[in-house]
Amino acid sequence: MRIVKIILYIILGIMLILMISIALIFLKDYSSTSYLNLQKNETTILIKNLNLVTMSKDTVISNSSVLIQNGRIVQIGQNIDNKNAQIIDGENKFLSPGLIDMHVHVWDRYELGLYLANGVTTVRNLWGIPLHLRIKEELENGDIIGPMFFTSSPKLTGPEDFGDDKVQIESADQARELVQDYHSRGYDFIKTYAGITEPLFDAIVEEAEVHDMDLVSHPSFQMTYSKNFIEQVATIEHVEDIVQQPLNYQLDSIKLDSVVGLMAASKISFSPTLSGFYKIYEMLTQQDILDSEALHYINPLFKSVDSEAQVARWQGEKSENPEIMNNILRQHQFHLYIIKKLHDAGVNIVCSTDAGIGASPAGFTIHEELKFYQQAGLSNFEVLKTATINPSKVHKEFSDLGSITEGKWANFALTNENPLKHLETLNDPQWVMVKGHLLDRNTLEGFKNKAYDRSNMAVSAIYWIENLMTER
Repeated sequence: MRIVKIILYIILGIMLILMISIALIFLKDYSSTSYLNLQKNETTILIKNLNLVTMSKDTVISNSSVLIQNGRIVQIGQNIDNKNAQIIDGENKFLSPGLIDMHVHVWDRYELGLYLANGVTTVRNLWGIPLHLRIKEELENGDIIGPMFFTSSPKLTGPEDFGDDKVQIESADQARELVQDYHSRGYDFIKTYAGITEPLFDAIVEEAEVHDMDLVSHPSFQMTYSKNFIEQVATIEHVEDIVQQPLNYQLDSIKLDSVVGLMAASKISFSPTLSGFYKIYEMLTQQDILDSEALHYINPLFKSVDSEAQVARWQGEKSENPEIMNNILRQHQFHLYIIKKLHDAGVNIVCSTDAGIGASPAGFTIHEELKFYQQAGLSNFEVLKTATINPSKVHKEFSDLGSITEGKWANFALTNENPLKHLETLNDPQWVMVKGHLLDRNTLEGFKNKAYDRSNMAVSAIYWIENLMTER
């Protein structure tokens, strides 16, 4: 009996040490991101001397002022006076809506600062884990500063689509139970993935409709592509899936016309992630990409697990098939053609980057994405719409975003130049405001510095283990 007690005490001691170690790791993580703790500011703010890029029209309204109360725009005009307001001088610079990235993968709080530093004031996270529900709660409670944060459920796929990054569903009943669970826990949307079967998809759609939850679809190879063209699906993700699925890996402009026509008729929104695909070309052509400046901003766990694996994969592909670089570049160029065709057909295109994985750092990648839309032939106004007013049409939760309009959230970026003429000015905001909280240039630079080569691999691993234990 004494030996048994000793063994029991040893086990309890090990468990206690483990629990204390985990608690210390969490405390260190919270301490390291304490710079995001929200500093309360004035509830009434008047910004004067502005050139407004409202995104309601392709024009600039000069000599304007914006009055903000409790984080919302309450008045826009030229002669606003409010004695109780904190006055901010816009210095005759250009105020435009904060950018919205509709496809990101957030892995830690550091990335919240990176988005803000790049003028991104709203993100849609599309790979939900329990960490995201806590981040969402912290932001909504005003405990920390970050972009407005919306998250999908974990990725739902079929029983044959293996991998610990998604949830394999065996039956329609299980699919319905998962949707109920995700709704009750606070996930905003349901994410369906590449291996979902048609019966499972139908069950998810039916249950999501009961709970008034939108679906976000990574198109499945187990269904026809047009199966996604239904009202409950808010967006279809990834331009490369048009090539891989309905075009059967052919850069076929004739077949494309029918796909574009069906998509336009369905009134569905499209989330391209052009930059995510283009990163394949960069991984093929840049031998030192893992040491590039951009990769210093990737979460260290995902850099070691995902980025390094992707680079090794594509470098290996190149050694087997030297033509792959030209093939990937040709497909990217065809993607630009697809974007123009979709745009001309009236499809609502929403800016999306797939940031947070591979070689796509949080925040920075959106500027490359916008540049690709410009290269596709969209005007600067049309490009900027994809990251502002267009997302506001997708989800009910986004209706108060995307334009400088009375009643909407005060989410802005102030730039030296007019983004309707010089799109690249968005890369370097002078200050950013989210829900009425102004972050000056020094603060934004500090967010970048804090996230550079961060050492939070251990806590990221714990968050991932939590996900594996919770979402299976």
